[in-house]
Amino acid sequence: MALIVVIETVSNLIRPGALAVRLAANIVAGHLLLSLLGGATSSIISAVIVILLLLVVLECAVACIQSYVFTILRTLYLNEFIHNKFNKRILYV
Repeated sequence: MALIVVIETVSNLIRPGALAVRLAANIVAGHLLLSLLGGATSSIISAVIVILLLLVVLECAVACIQSYVFTILRTLYLNEFIHNKFNKRILYV
């Protein structure tokens, strides 16, 4: 039983860190792709500009999705924390 408590505690501590790493990786990947294509020299400038504009739109879409995921997961984590705190208070009273 004690092992399960340790495993659950570690998993609850790791989840926010994993969320932060995933969000940071998505942000860095998009900016890296934009900077790589922006620095590319090409004889067809208009094609590069169109590709960059499409990537900016994609970057904005990814940012919206990531903010939605972050908000939903944060809400779930906070609800779990509040309910666990509430349940502990009931047990001790």
